[in-house]
Amino acid sequence: MRQLQLRTDKMLAHVEDGVGWITFNQPNKRNAVSFAMWQAIPEIIEDFAASDDVRVVVLKGTGDKAFVSGADISEFEEVRNTPEQVEIYEAATGAANAALKSLEKPLIAMIRGFCIGGGMAIALTADLRVTADDGQFGVPAAKLGLGYGYGGIKELMNIVGPSFAKEIFFTGGRFSAADAETMGLVNRVVPVAELESRVTVLATTIAENAPMTVKAAKAAINEGTKNPDDRELDRVAAMVEACFNSDDYKEGRRAFMEKRKPQFQGK
Repeated sequence: MRQLQLRTDKMLAHVEDGVGWITFNQPNKRNAVSFAMWQAIPEIIEDFAASDDVRVVVLKGTGDKAFVSGADISEFEEVRNTPEQVEIYEAATGAANAALKSLEKPLIAMIRGFCIGGGMAIALTADLRVTADDGQFGVPAAKLGLGYGYGGIKELMNIVGPSFAKEIFFTGGRFSAADAETMGLVNRVVPVAELESRVTVLATTIAENAPMTVKAAKAAINEGTKNPDDRELDRVAAMVEACFNSDDYKEGRRAFMEKRKPQFQGK
């Protein structure tokens, strides 16, 4: 196991068996994200993106109360009190979300308990969301008088569609794990006791597959969610061609013929 050394102990990151684990570690505040935590996310993603020992990344929260309950409002008086501070804070949150979205490797959100506001925005950056049956979801902007930008709403709409996106934003309410499954907000709902084992199996399964193929598939699907004029289809085509020219493609064919499990190297 490889442990990353970070500047805050409120974020944890380690690598094990091809899976990079990112843990929001502020359980006394239901894993609300502090300024230092926002700053740590791009650092972790930069390491995981560049590391061959990471093929899949999982986001999780410490404890049994929350994935992430939103931003750490208790520190706003200190770190978000002047226009200059607000600009710095918004730059940190923007950089964190951009880093998560830019990751070319599969990203899984492992959710239990509260996944609210900024926590749900973090979960939406993931490719797959698996929740325990105690998951609670919501964006309470309408109950706080907050404006919510197009980008965040578009991310949600891409996943659940316009009608459910409107219901989530118009009501500002909380939705159960079952509601989230109906909306298509999550891929799976599993019993609390099985959450980590089920996510570990899912992550390990992906990690054992051909990394270049998975990367190309993620790129193609992500391009499909963009407006047609913004799609970089030539980039996707080049990634697909690289798969066919790879050693992994040769290994996949050999393993199939020899009736054995392939050992992909991502090359």
